[in-house]
Amino acid sequence: MSSIPLGLKRTAAMVVLRHERQFLLMKRNRPPHVGKYVPVGGKLDPFEDPYSAAIRETFEETGWKVDKLTYAGVLVETSPVDYNWQCHIYLADVPLLPPPPCDEGDLSWIAFDYIPTIPTPPTDWILYQYLMRRQPFAFNAIYDAELNLTGMWEEIEGVRVWGGREGVRDRSL
Repeated sequence: MSSIPLGLKRTAAMVVLRHERQFLLMKRNRPPHVGKYVPVGGKLDPFEDPYSAAIRETFEETGWKVDKLTYAGVLVETSPVDYNWQCHIYLADVPLLPPPPCDEGDLSWIAFDYIPTIPTPPTDWILYQYLMRRQPFAFNAIYDAELNLTGMWEEIEGVRVWGGREGVRDRSL
């Protein structure tokens, strides 16, 4: 699938484009997450920093030149198969414009309260809640070999936010 050795993290940048309580999300037509709604973004190019990649990916996928991004946090995803990512998450408050065409999927404005009713990656609803509170995060998500999310922790607070019982992280897990 790629020249990256199995298990090594790929680095990406995602940009959550928000207008008040709405998010511009893409229903992906390419792996990973085909048919699911995700923010714009993608892999970093060689020698590229995450902020520059976020600006570039936003322009490539929307045609919009975003001049100010706010760093929101990081999402690290680990699995025993070829799905291992470190993703830098940025937030941009933008005007409510018609969704532009995109060759990677269909862009739509989705109301925050409606997001739990649409297909998204399992980590994203938690991520959007932190963004709405403007709360920084460092998420650590663990998947099994079938890419089922088995646990997710927010490392700044040291709490489990998904899987099992929520609460303080048992560092022995």
